[in-house]
Amino acid sequence: MRVVSYNVNGIRAAMRKDLIKWMQEDNADVYCFQEIKANEEDIDKEAFASIGYEGAWFSAQKKGYSGVAILSKSQLENVQKGMGAEQADFEGRVIQAQVDGLDIINTYFPSGSSGDERQAYKMKFLADYLIFGEQLLEEKEHLLVVGDYNICHQAIDIHDPVRNKNSSGFLPEEREWMDDWFNLGYVDTFRQVNPHPHQYSWWSYRANARANNKGWRIDYISCNEELKERISDAGIMQQALHSDHCPIFVDIN
Repeated sequence: MRVVSYNVNGIRAAMRKDLIKWMQEDNADVYCFQEIKANEEDIDKEAFASIGYEGAWFSAQKKGYSGVAILSKSQLENVQKGMGAEQADFEGRVIQAQVDGLDIINTYFPSGSSGDERQAYKMKFLADYLIFGEQLLEEKEHLLVVGDYNICHQAIDIHDPVRNKNSSGFLPEEREWMDDWFNLGYVDTFRQVNPHPHQYSWWSYRANARANNKGWRIDYISCNEELKERISDAGIMQQALHSDHCPIFVDIN
């Protein structure tokens, strides 16, 4: 099974850039989208159905903001929207579903880059999510937690760790949270397969950052220890150009 995670930075904008054609050619089993920025009724769901995908959508209450979705070739079972945290659920940040016995939790973690108030909310969300993640490990046997985590874990995950040491997304307390996350019993699937530097999943639109590969790896697919030995491949799909992010994937035997 191939699972793809992709912050599309607006599902309708990505569809105008041939997202459907790309999915048809890529042909993964499951796509997890973050930052769909659309109400469900405003999305052309028939376009996804026409290439064989059924979807579960969780939009933010605020129009044109946040939101997540899971699309699958196989039936989506046990779909749950939200994580039981009022603001996170108001912002449409978490959706989960079971696909062929695999539990997939798709999350769009908050950014703190717009100021102190959002950074404080991000840290609260992270604290709540650590508890949520621990519960998931107790309840789920085969588990993937995918999404835009909005954090670079280590210096290898960012193009300029020195100058970004005080930037939201690479703050010491955020990186410590990533340590805590993986210490819970989660595995960074990409780093199981690829130890090399200069592997990024997001680039600023400024200063030709993508062409110069001055990026950040802030998108992750985490699995529990039970799935670790079943990872056959994982990677970053930098050729996809529908967003300021690119997709990432994991193949599970």
